[in-house]
Amino acid sequence: MNAIRINVSFDMRSPGWATPTHELYRAAVEMAAFVDRIGADQIGLMQHHGSEDGYLPQPFTLAGGMAAVTSRIRFMLGAVVLPLHDPVELAEQIAIVDQMSNGRLNVIFGAGYVPSEFAMFRKSLKDRARLMDEGLEVILRALRGERFEFDGRPIYVRPLPVQAPEDIVMVGGGVPASARRAAKFGVGFGPMKPELVDLYLAECERLGHAPRTHFRPTPGMPLAIHLCEDPDAGWEAIAPHAVHVITEYAKWAEQEGDGSNSPFKGLTDPAVLRQAGMFAVWTPDQLVEKVRSMGAGGHVGFQPLLGGLSPEEGWKSLKLLEATMPRLKEGT
Repeated sequence: MNAIRINVSFDMRSPGWATPTHELYRAAVEMAAFVDRIGADQIGLMQHHGSEDGYLPQPFTLAGGMAAVTSRIRFMLGAVVLPLHDPVELAEQIAIVDQMSNGRLNVIFGAGYVPSEFAMFRKSLKDRARLMDEGLEVILRALRGERFEFDGRPIYVRPLPVQAPEDIVMVGGGVPASARRAAKFGVGFGPMKPELVDLYLAECERLGHAPRTHFRPTPGMPLAIHLCEDPDAGWEAIAPHAVHVITEYAKWAEQEGDGSNSPFKGLTDPAVLRQAGMFAVWTPDQLVEKVRSMGAGGHVGFQPLLGGLSPEEGWKSLKLLEATMPRLKEGT
């Protein structure tokens, strides 16, 4: 059993001053094939809509392209903002990507929080809870193969996925309601806070549901790790991209109305951001040392195209990851 899980994520942000979008997409597919070959465990694809820097709006499309060039790595899509979308179309997308990947898909559904996204899709933030519950019910019933009516709609989805839908679908979130919702529907759970896993497991037991795919975030781990031989030079390379990512997340938090409590507040100075530890620039030896202290069950994450980072710089990190992989898998 692997000592840790190694995740490689892509959000496809491309601010105007960074790498052009078409170059990022080509590199992302090539990187997916590479991390599959070297033994990484998971590719994460995120979702947001209407972002000026092109934040990935269609993770199912990119996952399909990556599925075609990989054979063993799993895909974790999320958080897909369920209240914005037609659940029947989502069920069809899930089925096709799961077929293309031969059962290597998980999808974390979130309730969403960015007002401009809800306005773009003519949905109300006030309806999030209802739309989550209705959407999960439709998706699960459709992917189980049922032919049924829901809210006056005849629903029938084919083809069906390779996996059982309960092994694909997950609920994400940072509040107790998300843990209860995941347990209620008998699906997996991808929390933002580690303590919510305990609530999820307790609710599963109370309801008589076997826990499905879930993970406990590792406290103190950075959002993304960049490997390099010289940490100062590595930070200089990623700093403007890391600052861009944090700045954009802070803008969304301000839209939500709680910018004063945002974990991204005050981090637009590169030196302050580096000290905060959200983005780590480590040598391979530093990474191995951190992994040793984590023990089994931990997760480490990489974003080789962080904020439009040049593929050349991203490849440097991934090549060092390849060289370090035997030590990481042994946990030594």
